[in-house]
Amino acid sequence: MIYVALLRGINVGGNNKIDMKQLKAAFEHAGMQHVVTYINTGNIIFKNQELNKDELSALLEKTILEHFGLSIKVLIRSMDEYRKVIDSLPETWTNDQTMKSDVLFLWDDIDEEAVLDKLDIRPEYDRVIYAPGAVLWSVDRENAAKSGMHKIIGTKIYSRVTVRNVNTTRKIFELMQAAAANA
Repeated sequence: MIYVALLRGINVGGNNKIDMKQLKAAFEHAGMQHVVTYINTGNIIFKNQELNKDELSALLEKTILEHFGLSIKVLIRSMDEYRKVIDSLPETWTNDQTMKSDVLFLWDDIDEEAVLDKLDIRPEYDRVIYAPGAVLWSVDRENAAKSGMHKIIGTKIYSRVTVRNVNTTRKIFELMQAAAANA
């Protein structure tokens, strides 16, 4: 089965630095196959037939701790789970000069539509959609400072999500599709 591991909080602001070639090697050492990394923020596509998501997450967190001395949370999504997020993502949403659009991937313990009630959503600026496994959030750049999106930082929920912009989210899915075609 094809999975993506979304690492939380690596190579951000000069903290928790991990080299992607070394990370790839560590994943392979842990038994993952067809490992591909995408950009420096911890997106790793791989194949594994033996373990379930919880087992993969625990194994990869342990692997990162052993190889890099860092306690990093690892969120695992199967290709089918990831596809549900992609299918919910409006095609018109971009991350460019005019629009900021992010995907907040949710840990399982907060993965429910009711999570929206705990967010500071400002309907006059924010476009927010719950999809199984994620919250999709978009705001026009001119209104970014008025958005509730930045209010999530430092909250209890923020510690249970890992964020990718929509461009990265879409590219990861392309890489997952390519891995599935080549596996």
